[in-house]
Amino acid sequence: MSKVPEMFGSLVFNDTVMKERLPKTIYKALKETRECGKPLEPNVADVVANTMKEWALEKGATHFTHWFQPMTGITAEKHDSFITPTSGEKVLMEFSGKELIKGEPDASSFPSGGLRATFEARGYTAWDPTSDAFIKDHSLCIPTAFCSYGGEALDKKTPLLRSMDAINRQAMRILRLFGNTTAKRVITTVGPEQEYFLVDKDMYEKRKDLVYTGRTLFGAKPPKGQEMEDHYFGVIKPRVAAFMNDLNEELWKLGILAKTEHNEVAPSQHELAIIFTTSNIATDHNQLVMEMMKKVAIKHNLICLLHEKPFDGINGSGKHNNWSMSTDTGENLLEPGDSPSKNAQFLLFLTSVIKAVDEHQDLLRISVASAGNDHRLGANEAPPAIISMFLGGELTDILTSIETGKPYSEKDKVVMEIGSDILPRFPKDTTDRNRTSPFAFTGNKFEFRSVGSTASLACPNMMLNTSVADELKQFADILEKADDFKGTLNKIIKDTIHDHKRIIFNGNNYSPEWIEEADKRGLLNLRSTVDAMPYYVKDENIAMFERHGVLSSTEVHARYEIELENYYKQIHIEALTMLDMIKKDILPAAASYQKDLAGTAAGKKEIGVPVGFEESLLKKIAGFSDELYNDMEVLENDVANAPQNDDMLRIASYYHNTVFEQMEKTRKPADEIESLVGSKYWPYPTYGDLLFSVI
Repeated sequence: MSKVPEMFGSLVFNDTVMKERLPKTIYKALKETRECGKPLEPNVADVVANTMKEWALEKGATHFTHWFQPMTGITAEKHDSFITPTSGEKVLMEFSGKELIKGEPDASSFPSGGLRATFEARGYTAWDPTSDAFIKDHSLCIPTAFCSYGGEALDKKTPLLRSMDAINRQAMRILRLFGNTTAKRVITTVGPEQEYFLVDKDMYEKRKDLVYTGRTLFGAKPPKGQEMEDHYFGVIKPRVAAFMNDLNEELWKLGILAKTEHNEVAPSQHELAIIFTTSNIATDHNQLVMEMMKKVAIKHNLICLLHEKPFDGINGSGKHNNWSMSTDTGENLLEPGDSPSKNAQFLLFLTSVIKAVDEHQDLLRISVASAGNDHRLGANEAPPAIISMFLGGELTDILTSIETGKPYSEKDKVVMEIGSDILPRFPKDTTDRNRTSPFAFTGNKFEFRSVGSTASLACPNMMLNTSVADELKQFADILEKADDFKGTLNKIIKDTIHDHKRIIFNGNNYSPEWIEEADKRGLLNLRSTVDAMPYYVKDENIAMFERHGVLSSTEVHARYEIELENYYKQIHIEALTMLDMIKKDILPAAASYQKDLAGTAAGKKEIGVPVGFEESLLKKIAGFSDELYNDMEVLENDVANAPQNDDMLRIASYYHNTVFEQMEKTRKPADEIESLVGSKYWPYPTYGDLLFSVI
């Protein structure tokens, strides 16, 4: 008998545990808080906290922590023991409702984007009761939001929760207009797919670039890369399979629905897919997935690389964000129904997404922007920097029929009229998948394929939720005042299709022709983080966030500052690492090899043997070494002259246009030297070593 059912969720204080352990009245009150957003009364919190503590102690926990997600992109924890001193040198194990609901970590050292001065240390964590507490490393982890003393969000989760409330409010208005009186809430759901690399730990530790930056800053192409396409969905190697088995068990204990695992395109690259759950829980789970990947890998003497582009010339890693909307009664709002009213409802929600993606291309692009993802977007391994939508031929034809009033198909001669005719029943996979599309409809959900592998899911889903909520609000404002509901609905859908069809593209997003066509359509092509970030603080974007209570103007500007600061600091660290490797390792290796070559050549001359390849090879290595040294000096000067204490956009632009460009130039002669120097002289494991050593 499999132990998985018994194991699954064994370290989670989930609904089953709550129902078993809490008094019925307390369980009911907590359920209303979790599902309806009602405030949690202090007496209820005390009972829940005590029950949670007793359960955690039985599981071996000794501490508790408010587990939150600051703007660093990773999670944070401050651990406190359950121990409370009493008289007689004894202790009690206590945990109060107050400690459950609110914590106070020092907030002074977390990124704030100017929201607070360094000396202003007070920050608060607030329990997110919709996300289950869990045990990790003998600590009870309580998922929380994180805010400043003044109430501003200092984390990634708070705006996500606000955006979920926003889309719920507006979607419920639409459902009521269609006569739905049973649904009480609309939730957004996410099913993430996480890509990653596994490399040998001993080799990783010999690469300063991997240790300091997460990616290789140098590396000549190996004799074999991914050109044979023999790794994709291939047999999983024993060492990797053992890692995957252990990873699954750790995730299952935490109630994470790890479902699908396979080899990805690049050598040593793999993917893990998680089953759908609500957006905030999916975000929590994905953070845990990334943490557990790193932790479990070390047990197998492996290192998990989550950087978007660890190896030049080799496919990078992304995170596919499968997004949909559903009611609390289980109705997927992006699935066509089998009645006229359901068809019309589906089309209205579908067109709200179309309009949102078109009008807010900038925000969706910003939501996936980072120094790491800039390496990947636009390459033939990931969607381009141009945001567009794939709907497939059949659904596109249906929308065209609605817009133009022409027959839907030559075969059926059916003119699509909203609310009177039934949409053709077509299967979820009515068309082929388009892996080049940034935002593809896949039956009853959208796959946002541009998200970077290291990214938190919070920002992409916050942007998406808020954008769709804004369009639904506009639709609801009109429909609630309409005298002719059907006619007004028909006009909204037709007009939306007509006005925003430019965002729909079912072809090859990698092709140069699409870049030209997208420009003709007026679509944005924001090729880098520096190009994208100014759109964050546009007046209309700030107004939208404030309209729905997702972010204030102050919070938007803070995030803008933080993202730009993270961007240039990452490049700064990479540049310093590159300089260190050149000075201390690469040039000395080249000099050592040249010395031995020169000695061999001199020895031949002494005994009258003609000098052959040595002089030719010496000239090549000497030439590339001189070029590398000169480029290194330019890079060092560029870093030294970077603007300080200036406008964040100016600093980030300098690092992108000057420092990063010089880094790309500096790398080339170093990689040429690697291809010429004897392996015993080269100071680092090569690409071939890293990519093909795990068996």
